[in-house]
Amino acid sequence: MEEEKKSMNIELSPEVARGKYSNLAIITHSPSEFIMDFIEILPGLPKPEVESRIVMSPEHAKRLMFALQENIAKYEANIRKIEIPTTPNQVPPMGFGGEA
Repeated sequence: MEEEKKSMNIELSPEVARGKYSNLAIITHSPSEFIMDFIEILPGLPKPEVESRIVMSPEHAKRLMFALQENIAKYEANIRKIEIPTTPNQVPPMGFGGEA
């Protein structure tokens, strides 16, 4: 028996559709939630601001992790392997904070 596919009608406003650029993510957590702050760091900006904050349950954070892993695998299989350069004194583009 074929599993019935569910569809969801999701609205995407023009403002949200433009998206936000981020080259740094700081992730913190508490027992009940994960908090992900997405930041854009540009040369000459003395104090970068958080562009977007996403708060989700630990279960949804784990689902997001699996979805990212699946999509990265598909990207690398179809487009190219993603290389993360490592140079001395380079701050990783994505990070984590720990407990909130």
